[in-house]
Amino acid sequence: MKRKITAKLYEWKNMKKGRMPLLIYGARQVGKTFEMREFGALYYKNTVYVNFETDERIGKYFDTDIHADYIIAILEKYYQVKIVPENTLIIFDEIQECPEALNTLKYFKEKANEYHVIAAGSLLGTLLAQPKSYPVGMVNLLDIYPLTFDEFLEATDESLYAYYSSIQKEQPIEGIFHNRLLEAYNYYLIIGGMPECVSSWIAHKDPAKIS
Repeated sequence: MKRKITAKLYEWKNMKKGRMPLLIYGARQVGKTFEMREFGALYYKNTVYVNFETDERIGKYFDTDIHADYIIAILEKYYQVKIVPENTLIIFDEIQECPEALNTLKYFKEKANEYHVIAAGSLLGTLLAQPKSYPVGMVNLLDIYPLTFDEFLEATDESLYAYYSSIQKEQPIEGIFHNRLLEAYNYYLIIGGMPECVSSWIAHKDPAKIS
């Protein structure tokens, strides 16, 4: 499903000045992992996806050395891929499981800023609350939230979304569309904006099957 945050990621990718490794904040289940991987698939030739929660082995390499050139060499060997600056997106997911990986971001900023690195984690805020762990001034920051009503409409009813997007806020809504929008909004309040719940609604159209 389309998310507005994709445009912000694209802006980050194409920054001429000031682009640094990107940290994405967001609660659990708001779609951080899906969005990062989808962005990589859409706008890069290759994506190196590192999940420190599901693969504890890769985290041990960061205990040895956290300089960017060493990390690039390890990632290339570990994942059997050539990492080409600007053509490869490096994703550090669940980075809270490897605090040293967070520290290495400052070395990417200082010594290897040509590489595109995005990091996220469900408990990232807890990790960053520790002063020694926060790479101050070395990262760009971006928040991701549950789907807005606009995004919900675009995912569930494209024709209604097209109408909703075309009207001006100060204009009255036609009766038939008013009723459809009100019904959709009621469902949005019930289902919420978590991508997995919205996907379940799209598949089943049954609130009872959403968990």
